[in-house]
Amino acid sequence: MTDTTDNTATVPPTTPAAEERLTLRKSAKLRHRTLVGNLFDKGKSVYSGPLRLTFHALSDEELANSFRGAVPDLIAPVQVMITVPKKKRRHAVDRVLMRRRIREAFRLQWRPLRRLIEQNPEIRTLSVAIVYMSKENAPMEVIYPALGRGLEKLIKKL
Repeated sequence: MTDTTDNTATVPPTTPAAEERLTLRKSAKLRHRTLVGNLFDKGKSVYSGPLRLTFHALSDEELANSFRGAVPDLIAPVQVMITVPKKKRRHAVDRVLMRRRIREAFRLQWRPLRRLIEQNPEIRTLSVAIVYMSKENAPMEVIYPALGRGLEKLIKKL
């Protein structure tokens, strides 16, 4: 016996909010030594649960002065670095697990921060370092709200 019903689903109309993808591209990774150095030298911190968020906003002029030549391509409005210290989590599998959980929570919650930076003409890029401070693995149910509270505090300080 064969099924002759039409199994095609109707596609809902696309909206601008639906078209925006929840991705973190390579340009969102904080990887330039000068920017990381400036972040920890001149940055401010907020604490939220097992996480510490250190951030530093750079204008166009500050960004240009951070490099000898021209500013490298692919510097996003928000650049993030996630760190799980070896002193806190001795095993590499634990550090990788926590980095993945933090990255996923950030990926799902970073859009309001990006919009704020894009709307503010004084800030060219925002460097953010997320440091995991606990000695035990935290479940996603702890990481997600803690990161959300931390991002809200960060937005208020900007």
